[in-house]
Amino acid sequence: MVGVGYTLMCEQTGPKDLVDQAVRAEQAGFDYLVISDHYSPWLASQGHSPYAWAVLGAVAHATSRIKLMTYVTCPIRRYHPAVVAQKAATIGVMSDGRFTLSLGAGENLNEHVAGAWPYVHQRHEMLEEALQIIRPLLDGDNLSYSGNHFEVPEAYLWDRPDSPIPIALAASGPHSVELACEYADALVCDNPDAAVVRMYDERGGAGKPRYGQAAVCYGPDADDCRKTVHDQWRWAALNWTVKAELPGPESFVSASEAIRPEDIAQLVPCGPDLDPHVEAFRKYVDAGFTDVAFVQVGVEGQPRFLDWAEHELLPRLREL
Repeated sequence: MVGVGYTLMCEQTGPKDLVDQAVRAEQAGFDYLVISDHYSPWLASQGHSPYAWAVLGAVAHATSRIKLMTYVTCPIRRYHPAVVAQKAATIGVMSDGRFTLSLGAGENLNEHVAGAWPYVHQRHEMLEEALQIIRPLLDGDNLSYSGNHFEVPEAYLWDRPDSPIPIALAASGPHSVELACEYADALVCDNPDAAVVRMYDERGGAGKPRYGQAAVCYGPDADDCRKTVHDQWRWAALNWTVKAELPGPESFVSASEAIRPEDIAQLVPCGPDLDPHVEAFRKYVDAGFTDVAFVQVGVEGQPRFLDWAEHELLPRLREL
């Protein structure tokens, strides 16, 4: 059975409300939660960006069953890899082993607050070094490490969960897929790309989890939903090579000026009809994903979406 997740979107919701949403998502029957790890929202109209790891700690304490996951954390600039490992281990303990650490190469939007944004080949080198640090620390090693980008004179994690913390890695091409196969336990991909899944399987990832994420906007009025999606989510229509380089919300506003409501509505199901939302999920299932998390676009629609998901969406998805 494909796991169904719910996304805690730090960019559109404050920290206390995120914890409340997590509790309600567990009650509704979702299998896992993913949380975005941003310093800034994509667009100023989203209006939030609390510290994801503080929220995760509160969520771990407030829930008891649902699995937790970052989606995704960048360990190459804003956070040192050894500190990421410590944070992950702590959440693993607090959640009684329910946590998966999902990592990626990040975006300028969030990482330049701690220093200059590296060129893409440097980012890939830094990500591999970060994985070489995080993996052994989570496995309980006493680590000394000297690389081109990171130094760890000596580090050991004193608090770790009883079971190892799985690592998932965001991948979109051959190099990142290779890293996922070598260092991680699962694949993350932000679109239903069957080619990436096949590549992952062929290079050693067969049988491992593959995580995707489907954006939707459920609500009683489809036109209102389309307006919300255009206001909050039009950045998603940009190519990832663009999104990774833009430095701030004002840049995303400028870059997405030409995107019309009807353009972004083609990417995000809008309104009360169940079938388009199910189809967004099914695209990932057909592409070979084992777990798919929904993003409900717009903060005001979260309670309504969670109620609807409990009574209509989740029962329908269990039938697939």
